[in-house]
Amino acid sequence: MRSRPVPASVLAGVGSYVPPRRVANEELAERLGRSPEWILQRSGIRYRHVVEPGATSGDLAVAAGRAALCRSGVDEVAAVVVATTTPDRPCPGTAPGVASRLGMTGATALDVQAVCAGFVYGLGVAQGLIAAGTADSVLVVGADTLSLNVAPDDPTSMLFGDGAGAVVLRSGHDEEPGALGTCVLGSDGGGRDLITARGGGSEERSKAGGAPADPYLRLEGREVFWRAVAHMTSASRAALDAARWKPQEADRIVAHQANARILPVLARRLGVPTDRALSNIERVGNTSAASIPILLDHAGRAGDLEPGHRVLLTAFGGGLTWGATTLVWPCLERSH
Repeated sequence: MRSRPVPASVLAGVGSYVPPRRVANEELAERLGRSPEWILQRSGIRYRHVVEPGATSGDLAVAAGRAALCRSGVDEVAAVVVATTTPDRPCPGTAPGVASRLGMTGATALDVQAVCAGFVYGLGVAQGLIAAGTADSVLVVGADTLSLNVAPDDPTSMLFGDGAGAVVLRSGHDEEPGALGTCVLGSDGGGRDLITARGGGSEERSKAGGAPADPYLRLEGREVFWRAVAHMTSASRAALDAARWKPQEADRIVAHQANARILPVLARRLGVPTDRALSNIERVGNTSAASIPILLDHAGRAGDLEPGHRVLLTAFGGGLTWGATTLVWPCLERSH
């Protein structure tokens, strides 16, 4: 008896959303005791977008998800996966509300929490749902509002912007343009204190007495930088090997936009020309789980991603977590 072929997950649409309010370096400079030029030099960021009072990660996710669905020509999906480290509430997850607001009450819906690697983890979850036959189509959204979760006087607050990006995946064949390759995922919980928000969880609440734990996101920038380079490099090589691509055959690298300085280092370690590492961090900042799908949308619209391009996706985040995958860029609509 012949076994059925495992369906591939094929990219059918991309969309993104960033809030209208734009915060330039000049607005942050006095508060942080730094010059606008220093912020640009250290981060590669000129401005970032932040939510207005009352707006949530779920609101951004709905907007990005609607855009991706519109471009895909799909009205309804079987599952919704939302990658976020800034959920609307500790309970319930953000995904069921996003699905409901998009008119998909009854769909499978769940959150993924892998911080800045969350979108790549979300792709892995969606790929599993499609391969298992649980869903024939999945909306994967990365959405974060880290401007609400960093201390205003912390210099690392200059890095973060708010936004959401989304993709629609459908069941298809692994030879099709847009088919995801192997999702290489990994973690190291021994480094959890390098990117962390200590307050608000059971660890804090289980300890009687004492001062409340720090509720803000904190990161050890220098150590995170080099671990991010190492793990994204190794995951990328594994994903490239699984696709049977040599590193120099990757036409574009779409990496998590953590810091502009990390991108050329990653490209050089992979042996890929640095101009193939796409970037939009100058205009949106570090949007955590949203950064890769926002960049995919922006680059696709600008023509920096063209049909037939071999694309490597890779990310690193708190946990510590990391991941990478590949695809050949399909022909997608550029407007909606």
